[in-house]
Amino acid sequence: MSAPEPVFEAPWHAQAFALAVHLNAEGVFDWREWTQCFGAVLQEHGVSRELNGGDDYFLAWITALERICAQKQVADAGALAELKAGWERAYLATPHGHPVHLNAGEVKVG
Repeated sequence: MSAPEPVFEAPWHAQAFALAVHLNAEGVFDWREWTQCFGAVLQEHGVSRELNGGDDYFLAWITALERICAQKQVADAGALAELKAGWERAYLATPHGHPVHLNAGEVKVG
C-alpha cells in the first residue's frame, strides 16, 4: 500500500490555507467576503488558466489574506509590507539549505 498523495505541495501552502480557515472561524471575514477578495486578486494576477494548486495559486491566496486583513483592520498594510520585506531580505541572505530567521529587531510590527 502506497502513501497517499499530499494535499498541499508545500508546507506553507497548508499554513496559508489554515490561516484563512482560522480567520473565518474567528469571525474576521465570512466566506462570501473571502471569495470576492480572492477572486479579485486572481483576476488582478491575470490568471487565465487552470491553477494546479501550486505556488501561483497560493501566492494569490497570501495576497488576498494580506488585503482582507488590512481591509478588516486586523493588520496594518504598511506593517505587513515591512514584515514581508524583512522575510525576503532574510531569505536572500540565508545560504541554501539553512533555516531562514528574521533578525530580532529588524522589523517592527504594530
